[in-house]
Amino acid sequence: MNDRSTAPVDRDRDLERQVQKLYQFSLRRRWLFVGFCWLILAPLSLWALRDRISLGLDYLTWALVRTTLIFDPIPSLALGFCIAILAAVLFAQTYRHLFGFSPQYRQQLERQVMRIRATGQNHPLWKSIVNNE
Repeated sequence: MNDRSTAPVDRDRDLERQVQKLYQFSLRRRWLFVGFCWLILAPLSLWALRDRISLGLDYLTWALVRTTLIFDPIPSLALGFCIAILAAVLFAQTYRHLFGFSPQYRQQLERQVMRIRATGQNHPLWKSIVNNE
């Protein structure tokens, strides 16, 4: 009878451990994407904007910012995207670190873990999330 009462607790611990592993995996994936953006997009954008940046170091005006956005939109937007994605990941990670998971996000992670469990060894994340206890 004692084994029956501890079985759900063990399952909850396993589920919690797997949810944490899935969260860590998604967090690593997000940071890899941010790193990719900063290693590929940012240098290319900065290189394309090098003349405007050197002019901006001497005379930074709103007109310079406006003309840069109008006449060099792709490098400007790429650099803005790098900054925005970095800020978004930092904000989300800081929020979850300070306040924990929201109930909706925790439920989403639990559903993903259940989907991984249901798929079994055919799922690409099975080995790292479920089987790697």
